[in-house]
Amino acid sequence: MTNATATEGTGFLDAPPASAGAQRLFDNDLERNGFVMNLSSLWGHQPALYEGLSALIDGARSAAGLTVRQRAVLIAACASALGDSYCSLTWGRRLAREAGADAAAGVLRGADDGLDPAEQALARWARTVTRRPSSTEANDLQPLRDAGYDDAQIFAITMFVALRLAFAYVNDALGAQPDAELLAIVPAAVKDAVTFGRPPVRAQHGAGRSVVTTDVPPAGHRESRTDTNPSFRHNHR
Repeated sequence: MTNATATEGTGFLDAPPASAGAQRLFDNDLERNGFVMNLSSLWGHQPALYEGLSALIDGARSAAGLTVRQRAVLIAACASALGDSYCSLTWGRRLAREAGADAAAGVLRGADDGLDPAEQALARWARTVTRRPSSTEANDLQPLRDAGYDDAQIFAITMFVALRLAFAYVNDALGAQPDAELLAIVPAAVKDAVTFGRPPVRAQHGAGRSVVTTDVPPAGHRESRTDTNPSFRHNHR
């Protein structure tokens, strides 16, 4: 039975209670995106867990030495392999900025021709971790070794993918749908490649969760504490 107080697109839970932590999530969305993301309504129930997970993700990113482009390759590959439309659209867009829309769409479809050999190794490993983690073999790591990654980096890359999957599992299981505002700024080739997962929808945000549809912070906006928190600064969503 659908909760009567749930808002469309934000999942199966009630709107989160007002808290400083939830407000930091919403303020960060407004600062970076110009709108409050649907998934923030879910994480607003446990913002400390979001911050903790983000810190772990950022630690894995740092340990692996991943660039924005490499992160986008890993997340687009694992999210699409999982069937998660939200992260596929978000990070497909970011990959399109780094590598071009056609290359990004290819990764989302499982075709990595638009990537260099090292990036292809990352995409292949991300899909392997997602689809068959209990049946991997030592030779599955060889493309990463050939790309120059050492054992410590391979561990960190695997940790990064696993943590991103955990984030996606929570969002998907609790019903978060991609934002219509997000869909409006995703390249057409990326949108066409995401034929899986929950469809985008515009949420009717409740009181205290203003939606701004420009890329500029609202008038009078003050820089929030989230901007100095590395977990938020890297914006894992």
